[in-house]
Amino acid sequence: MSDMLLRLAASTPAVRTLHRQIDRAARSDAKVLITGESGTGKEVMAHLIHDRSQRRTNPLTTINCAGIPDSLLESELFGHRRGSFTGAVRDRHGLLEKAHGGTLFMDEVGEMSLRMQGLLLRFLETGEIQPLGSESAGHNVDVRVIAATNRQLEQDVTSHAFRLDLYYRLKVVHVHIPPLRQRQDDIVPLLDHFMAIYCERYRVPKRVLSPQAIECLRNCAWPGNIRQLKNVAERLVVCPEDGPVSVDELPLDIHGVDDTIEGAAQAQPARADTLFERMVNGGESFWLAVYSPFMMRDLTRDDVRLIVRKGLVKSHGNYMRMLQTFNMPADDYKRFLNFLRKHQCQLSFQPFRSDTPLPARLAEAE
Repeated sequence: MSDMLLRLAASTPAVRTLHRQIDRAARSDAKVLITGESGTGKEVMAHLIHDRSQRRTNPLTTINCAGIPDSLLESELFGHRRGSFTGAVRDRHGLLEKAHGGTLFMDEVGEMSLRMQGLLLRFLETGEIQPLGSESAGHNVDVRVIAATNRQLEQDVTSHAFRLDLYYRLKVVHVHIPPLRQRQDDIVPLLDHFMAIYCERYRVPKRVLSPQAIECLRNCAWPGNIRQLKNVAERLVVCPEDGPVSVDELPLDIHGVDDTIEGAAQAQPARADTLFERMVNGGESFWLAVYSPFMMRDLTRDDVRLIVRKGLVKSHGNYMRMLQTFNMPADDYKRFLNFLRKHQCQLSFQPFRSDTPLPARLAEAE
C-alpha cells in the first residue's frame, strides 16, 4: 500500500482525518503511537509518517516485538558483544544503532515483557544504548520511535501488564486507524485498486462489480480489515468468471453465509492436526505456526484450543513442558499463558495429568 492508495479514498472523512494526523506527526520528531485493529495498515501509516518527515532520507527500520522471543529482543534492539551469550560469535549492532538518524517502527509494542518495557523506557528518556556484554559506557543515538499495537493499552496499564510511564512516553502523538467496517466509502475504491494491481500481475482483464456485490462488500464487518480486503481482491482476479463480479463469487464470509457446522467441525481438527505436526515434528515455534496466523485472523479460538488440548495431552497437563513441545524457550512461559488467558484459550490442566486414565485424556483432547 502506498500514499497513492490512501488518496484513492481521500474524500471520506475518516481518511481526511488520517491525512491530517499523518501531517501533524511528520512535522516533528515526537514519538508516535499508532493504534488500530489487526490488518488496518499500521505499518503503512508508519511509512507514510517517515516518508513525509525530515528523516525521510534516512532509513526506516522495523521490528515486530511479538515475533521475537523476549530473550532475543534485547539483543535485536541494542546489539551485543562477542561472547555475551551462547552463540554470540561476533559483535553485532542492534536495530537502534542501525536506525541512527532515521526512524524505528516497533510493531506490536504491547507484547513486550515488563523488563523489556523498562529497557525501552530508559532508551526513550536518555537516547543511550549499551550492547549486551559491553563493559564500556553506552553511547547515544538519534532515533525517532514510532510504535504500534492492536491492544487496548489503557486496559493493560490498569491491569499492570503495561507500564504507565512508557505508555505516556510513547503516546506523544496518537494516530488511531478506524476499522474498515467504519469506513464503508473506502471499501470499493480500495478493492478496485487491489484488483487493478492483481490484474496486471496475472495479466487478466479487469472486471467491474455488480451493484449486488458492492452492497454485500459495504455491509461486511471485515474482521480482517484491509488485509482481508486485499485477499478478496486477489481471489476475484485469479478465479475469474465472465461479466461483472456477482455476489456468488464473493467468499462465503463476505455475503453472510458461513460454512456448515459439520464442515467447520471437520476443518478445525484438520488445521489443528497440521499445525501441531509442524511444531512437534517440523520444529516450528508456536509463535510462528499458531500465534501469527491467529493474530491475522486466519485461525479461530477453537483452532487454538484444539492445539492446546493436544499439547496438554502430550505434556501430561504440564504447561511448562508444553513450551518445549511447541519449541519455545522457558522465558516465554508468562507470555504464552498471558496470550492464552487473554484470548480465552487456556484450558484446565487437571484432566490431562498423568494420573488421569489415558482414554479420558484422549477423549478430552478431541
